Amino acid sequence: MALYGLAVLYALLVWWLSTGVVLYLNRLPRRTYRWSLLGATLLLVFSLSALVGHSASAEVGDAYLAFTYAVLIWGWLEMTYFMGWITGPHKHPCPVGSSNWQRFTLAVQVSLYHELVVVGLAALIVWLTWGQPNQVGTWTYLVLWWMRWSAKLNLFFGVPNLNEDWLPEHLRLLVSFIKKKPINLLFPLSVTVATVVVALLMERALSTGVSDFSAVSLTLIATLLALGILEHWFLVLPLADSALWKWALRADAEESVDPPAETGDDGDGIERLVAERCPLGERGDQAPPGGGRPRPVVRSPT
Repeated sequence: MALYGLAVLYALLVWWLSTGVVLYLNRLPRRTYRWSLLGATLLLVFSLSALVGHSASAEVGDAYLAFTYAVLIWGWLEMTYFMGWITGPHKHPCPVGSSNWQRFTLAVQVSLYHELVVVGLAALIVWLTWGQPNQVGTWTYLVLWWMRWSAKLNLFFGVPNLNEDWLPEHLRLLVSFIKKKPINLLFPLSVTVATVVVALLMERALSTGVSDFSAVSLTLIATLLALGILEHWFLVLPLADSALWKWALRADAEESVDPPAETGDDGDGIERLVAERCPLGERGDQAPPGGGRPRPVVRSPT
């Protein structure tokens, strides 16, 4: 059982640490972003190269490394979005009175370029590791992608905990596309499906005759998926999940504050977010200004 326990602890540590690092860097002054992104981009290139090399080997150590490299690649994606480097063509809050379909299409446009990069990287990783015995990196990336989109859709349809105060100032407009309500119909479905998959993965990992490599690989992926489920529950339960990353969120507020966002000729800007917010909830309740982890809506790199 030590084999499984170590894999679970490792996945927990990587999830917690990677989320905290992204949160910490994201809360630094914007003048530091270029250096953070430069370092993350160099790490991305190294991780992609290393992932290719380790995908050819089906040893326990290679499973851990492939898992780590996939998380690092995902961390680069989170940083490019939440630091405003790769987002989308739409830069304004959701107009008042928009229908659900209009709100959805505009929300997609807010992060369209970034979503295309996510798809492109997924295709690249699948291509680079195709036919190799070690698919841990590929499946780690796909699980992160799956749970990210599931969380984003649940935020769109409505949850009580938006964690809008985690969003940087230049992305506070995202709150105007999110509903605040007790729960939505997608939530139980998304959590149930993911939980069933976790159970199936662990059943296979614990089955008789499975190799150590397969046991570790399945446990790492199942644990990551379980953590994604936990993040979903953070969206609806009255739990202060920010306590998990106090060390990353305690940046000096005065150092993190940037000059007010410039407004366009039409006067749109972050300061108009409340006035331009979409109707939220059946009673027209509106979410308070503020915003999500890299969280990301990425509450985490997961």
